[in-house]
Amino acid sequence: MNTLGQIFRLTTFGESHGTAIGGIIDGCPSQLRIDFDFIEKELLRRKTAQTETASKRKESDHIEWLSGLLDGVTLGTPIAFMVRNEDCKTGDYEALKDVYRPSHADFTYEQKYGLRDWRGGGRASARTTLPIVVAGAIAKQILKVKDIEVFAEVDYMGDAQQAQKEGDTVGGIVKCRITGTPTGLGEPVFGKFSAELAHAMFSLPAVKGFEIGDGFEMAKMKGSEANDIFINKEGKISTLTNHSGGIQGGITNGNDIVFRVAFKPIPSIAKPQQTVNKAGKPCEIAIEGRHDVCALPRAVVLVEALAALVTLDGMMLANRL
Repeated sequence: MNTLGQIFRLTTFGESHGTAIGGIIDGCPSQLRIDFDFIEKELLRRKTAQTETASKRKESDHIEWLSGLLDGVTLGTPIAFMVRNEDCKTGDYEALKDVYRPSHADFTYEQKYGLRDWRGGGRASARTTLPIVVAGAIAKQILKVKDIEVFAEVDYMGDAQQAQKEGDTVGGIVKCRITGTPTGLGEPVFGKFSAELAHAMFSLPAVKGFEIGDGFEMAKMKGSEANDIFINKEGKISTLTNHSGGIQGGITNGNDIVFRVAFKPIPSIAKPQQTVNKAGKPCEIAIEGRHDVCALPRAVVLVEALAALVTLDGMMLANRL
């Protein structure tokens, strides 16, 4: 499953240290003039080597558009694009090729496929999330015509600078809000809008938690505290509160959709750790190379992009475009 969406679909490909990474967007409407400057700005938001605690890997992230466009206008056919990997340092991972890094996908990938790409994590690397940003930027442009916008921000982040000094990493939480969504998006059982959002968010590396509205805090409330009371607001039915995060019964109710995504600490740490190699023999590792100290704030644009993709696909499924 390398594809997200039912009508507006994104398929991604590539590995961290392979020739290139990229994507194919299918279902994009024709006659949309693409704002390439906006896409570049979105890519800049996830770019490496911009802060002291970010990975020092330096990539130009230049997009090569392969199909689906004519003079910057969508044709309605599949949009294919790729970004070449330019700053790979495979040697940084040579010593780890036969070792299972704690909390990485090394062991599980090898168990599933019989082998793994040890160069920078291969397909499991955060490098492979770049195509999500590109597709999300296009989705945002389409949604904007319907006055639907997506905005995410860092809600919580550990002390990255202190962790870096200690050779460690930290996690964090991203909060996202989708405004302008109409009522009626989402299906009643196995296609709830909240479930589609969760499915998309859990596709990101390091995501370990997801909640809609007040989420887990609602488990501590009484029904009288958690219920969103309906009101007539200037002739329009709305709710007094938004504990549900804009979704009830899996279907959007017209309020802002609000959710939070929790990211675990990056598992690549410089501190010595105990593990085993492919032969099952105990060994100690201290991971060197170029790694983020925290997935945030570079993950903010990824959360926005996926939210935009899910929303656009939901709008198309409901024939609301």
